[in-house]
Amino acid sequence: MIDYQSKAEVHVLPDGPAIASRCAQKFVAIASAAVREKGSFDIVLAGGSTPKLLYNLLVTDPALRSQVPWDKMHVFFGDERHVKPDHPDSNFRMATEAMISKSPLKPEQIMRMKGEYPEAEDAAKEYDQYLRTYYKLAEGQFPRFDLVLLGMGSEGHTLSIFPGTKALRENRRIAVHNWVGKVLMDRITLTAPAVNNAANVIFMVTGADKAPALTAVLERFYEPDQLPAQLIQPTKGSLLWLVDSAAGSMLTRAIRE
Repeated sequence: MIDYQSKAEVHVLPDGPAIASRCAQKFVAIASAAVREKGSFDIVLAGGSTPKLLYNLLVTDPALRSQVPWDKMHVFFGDERHVKPDHPDSNFRMATEAMISKSPLKPEQIMRMKGEYPEAEDAAKEYDQYLRTYYKLAEGQFPRFDLVLLGMGSEGHTLSIFPGTKALRENRRIAVHNWVGKVLMDRITLTAPAVNNAANVIFMVTGADKAPALTAVLERFYEPDQLPAQLIQPTKGSLLWLVDSAAGSMLTRAIRE
């Protein structure tokens, strides 16, 4: 058995809006602390319905909006589909419609993955190199994001690291392309080691269909080939799981609120 209790906080909240609200509070606190400490806030956005609620909340709730250090933010993405930025499946499009277009963020503060490139590998290499340059990294080093937001699929995938795919084995690069047979599509994704160097990682998980995988990830044997979300264990950072009552219905060691 694995023991995440010493590595992660797991909170069960009533529903998606409750998760978005709690995550928004964390978002503001982490952002404010980062700006105080180093003058900037580097955030990695996730796709999905619950993150969308969060993004919308950050720009529509007056109290939250006023606390976000918009002018000090640098926005990155955890993964992207091999599609154009205006495609309905694009994570960039979702984040733009939910938050970016309604915020004071400027184009130069946003670094998206170029899913429209004919070869997904070219997009991954470009993102990898951009992050190495931005963070002034030597070979073998990884960026220190202030906050990485993540979701989890019903089979235990996170980012675009799916069971049985080559990205599971990557331990040197920051970003790679990953062919996902389940959806018959190439993806661009940050790697687990890149996320594990972050200062803060927050998972947001909702839905009864996630309950078996979530329980397996958090309370069963360590089998990341089958449950890639288990790869996410920050080396020098905090790990927080915010899950709704449906997704967390089978958990035995979570904090229920």
